[in-house]
Amino acid sequence: MPDPVKYNKNFDKLSEEEKELLEVNKKSIADFVEQSSSISDVNYATRNAHAKTYAVVKGQFFPNPDVSDDLKPFFDKERYDLVIRFSNAHLKVNTSKKDIPAYGFSVKIKDEDGSLLANYPLVNFPLFPVNSVSTFLQLFTAVNRFLMKKWRSLIPLIQQILKACPALFTTSFLKNGFELLRKRNDFILSFDYYSVGAYRLGDYMMKIKLSPIAVDKNFEKKLNNREALEKYVKSNDFTGGVYIQICYDLKDQPINKLNVEWKNSSYFKIGEVKIEKGSLLDARDCENELMSFNPFENKLFFQPVGKIQKLRDETYKISLQTRRKINKLLHG
Repeated sequence: MPDPVKYNKNFDKLSEEEKELLEVNKKSIADFVEQSSSISDVNYATRNAHAKTYAVVKGQFFPNPDVSDDLKPFFDKERYDLVIRFSNAHLKVNTSKKDIPAYGFSVKIKDEDGSLLANYPLVNFPLFPVNSVSTFLQLFTAVNRFLMKKWRSLIPLIQQILKACPALFTTSFLKNGFELLRKRNDFILSFDYYSVGAYRLGDYMMKIKLSPIAVDKNFEKKLNNREALEKYVKSNDFTGGVYIQICYDLKDQPINKLNVEWKNSSYFKIGEVKIEKGSLLDARDCENELMSFNPFENKLFFQPVGKIQKLRDETYKISLQTRRKINKLLHG
């Protein structure tokens, strides 16, 4: 097996044009969050993505004691405490019973003293539809403006959607798109969840997958996602295997091409996530709603890698800062 590719900060480097577009996007995020309570018709400011919370739970991560010696320094405890937020990717809090099947499984990992080790926002679709940072920022800005009922942004939104469309027509993206369509009515906890972009593992780079073990995909289909998830956690334990892929060859495992799957790098199991029945927290509690899963708060050796990932740093921060400011004003 070849040696893993080592992390280099050039993977994350943005051009001057991309930095300028990021500033425009940050302004659109702040404006969106300021108006989000009226956009979603709720009594608090929401996130600008994955706005709808289904549940927040406590969990644990148990590393595999048989991991290779080079990985053991990263997983040197028997157990790590987790806080997990389940969400929907929509920018608005949709009150209808039927949601688009785009789910989040965001994990906050804490050390034994309660300090943060890592945040991993995982999603149930392994790929990202846009590789170009400029195209993504312009598209995301147009979406924010359109949802703020700025109808003059409809044409720019359509233009950006058309610009992004060619990246959807890869074998990987089409295959996973059809698979998601086939599973669209499955129970939220029965999906695999992925990191999409890459993360550091010390000097190396990895992708992450969480796969549920023995979860009925037809669990309580008559209930909406929030009700079904709450019922499951109240009455069942959950176990999911945690797997990683390592980057060995940038041609087969590209860092900044997120619309294709990595190939020639097998997933291997590094541990399990467990959620004991009765571990449900109050998702509507202000502290839980204000939680951030910004992966740039991770310890240095678990930081995100890549240009699209790099955007998360400042966009998460501006979203959180604005939410905190607005919610403080709304609730005193």
